[in-house]
Amino acid sequence: MQENFNYTDERFADIQMLRYRLKGFETLTLQQKRLVYYLSEATLCGRDITTDQFGFFNVRIRKLLERAYILYKGDRECENFHALTTYLKRVWFSNGIHHHYGCEKFVPDFSEEFLREVLQSIGINKNEYEDLMPVIFNPQILPKRVNKADGEDLVATSACNYYEPGITQSEVEQFYAKLKEQGGEEPPSWGLNSKLVKNSQGKLEEMVWNANSYYGPCIKRIIYWLEKASAVAENEQQRKVIGLLVNYYKTGDLRLFDEYSIEWLREVDGRIDFINGFIEVYGDPLALKASWEGIVEYKDLEATHRTQTISQHAQWFEDHSPVDPRFRKQVVKGVTANVICAAMLGGDEYPSTAIGINLPNADWIRARYGSKSVTIGNLTEAYNKAAHGNGFREEFVIDDDTRKIIDEYGDLCDDLHTDLHECLGHGSGQLLPNTDPDALKAYGNTIEEARADLFGLYYMADPKLVELGLLPDTEAYRSQYYTYLLNGLMTQLTRIKPGHQIEEAHMRNRALIAHWTLEHANGAVELVKAEDGRTFVRINNYAALRPLFAQLLAEVQRIKSEGDYEAARSLVERYAVKVDPQLHQEVLERYRKLNIAPYKGFINPWLKPITNRQGNIEDIEIDYTETYEHQMLRYSKEYGYL
Repeated sequence: MQENFNYTDERFADIQMLRYRLKGFETLTLQQKRLVYYLSEATLCGRDITTDQFGFFNVRIRKLLERAYILYKGDRECENFHALTTYLKRVWFSNGIHHHYGCEKFVPDFSEEFLREVLQSIGINKNEYEDLMPVIFNPQILPKRVNKADGEDLVATSACNYYEPGITQSEVEQFYAKLKEQGGEEPPSWGLNSKLVKNSQGKLEEMVWNANSYYGPCIKRIIYWLEKASAVAENEQQRKVIGLLVNYYKTGDLRLFDEYSIEWLREVDGRIDFINGFIEVYGDPLALKASWEGIVEYKDLEATHRTQTISQHAQWFEDHSPVDPRFRKQVVKGVTANVICAAMLGGDEYPSTAIGINLPNADWIRARYGSKSVTIGNLTEAYNKAAHGNGFREEFVIDDDTRKIIDEYGDLCDDLHTDLHECLGHGSGQLLPNTDPDALKAYGNTIEEARADLFGLYYMADPKLVELGLLPDTEAYRSQYYTYLLNGLMTQLTRIKPGHQIEEAHMRNRALIAHWTLEHANGAVELVKAEDGRTFVRINNYAALRPLFAQLLAEVQRIKSEGDYEAARSLVERYAVKVDPQLHQEVLERYRKLNIAPYKGFINPWLKPITNRQGNIEDIEIDYTETYEHQMLRYSKEYGYL
């Protein structure tokens, strides 16, 4: 791949678009390339599902704005039209009208009158958009996609499209509590792939998402491409996995999804892998219902050595974990970990995506069959390249010595912490018998992410990592300890609007760990003021931090294992939610001077099949030149099934 590959692309609002390379794609066989292509098409076909899940009006609003953007013949250089363009780009990025991270509704910088003029000028009937105007312009209507404010009805006050309007949180909890009464040692993930509605008699029932439901037009196209992929699968197990997924999509049977998940875990020989389905529950305030997502990947054979070393020693890490032995797994099963290259992102993984993934999420499957973890190396590479020389470390890291440590070890330690988080952290520990996996309710996601992060932080300073050749020396961990606490205490606040609290689960997790550690550190870490008035994190005793991470990990694991809702609530509300307004304002002002976008997202490569006269694929061309605007409009045209 050319050395001058341009990782950064356009910027708008608070977002910087990046590109990622398909490193080593040319070494794949033709069969593997065709498999990647077919799976990529299946990944792109679910886009409208995610957009609809994130808000009832989202697909209609996106289509309306796209028509306005394409057809308007008036002054396209005026402030209102530029503002409309930015708003549309944000809708594309967030799969809807709410911020992808903060979940608050976007405030348009163009007027309602202007939008009406545009729509009228291109001949759109008023009946097509009148009901959408208050949704777009009235800040009191559907203000939050996911509301997690303590003491409020989280279902009634969240705009996500998982529950029919009028349904309350207590009704939802009672409905699923009855389903869980069925018991069993292998319970399905109740509610994962359905919308909860009321029937004509006013009783709650699930509208299951399958090939014959509302999302059927998308799911049928996903099935079409999955069946094409099956024909070029690398092995029989891979073909079996795809077949089970197809059957699950046709029926919506969650027990088939569990069967698929187990067989997916067993497929470890192929170089190509994928995720496609209703997976993560962060978009549901009750953490029951899953957003649709897709990713296609292939192993980075060289970099995978790091994660395989970790997974091969998973039992050692579990046995030496500082948690109560009752909560450890006696036998760690099926831990598979790879560094992969993403080849295509879709749904809730696009344009903003994770850099590490650990699945499946069902606790009983993880306990009996294990888990698969991936660290997405080419996305991490893009993030690192884009951050090079942006002035962040000079502004926020306390001194030259600390910056030197981060410069030398930062990228390595970030990757390793992600590996530990995904490969071992999420896969560690166990629930006590009869503990409801959903017992922590709205706090469950935060506690789970804190558990995985603490596992990684605890082991970052363990000499075992040097012994295994994963870190060069016993000082490298300091880079991770400093940057993690800096982020949790200060710099992640750049993603919060003034006057707001922290709501996103990953941000709450980092704030919880950092603020709890600060309070219990007895001076080992502190916030200090420089002579110029700027606040910095100073670590006075790195060695003292590891026992603190161990102590907190033990408590977080206890909360998870016992399903202690009140303890989870207390911990999160005390340490993970509130924001110091003065420090927040200072951080925002310092960050603003750097002119860095706080959020990053990705433009997918365009995979173009090269066919012969018979229509057979002879190769796959990778096009990195497609613009964000062109890609989004093309996706709406080619994959807009709702």
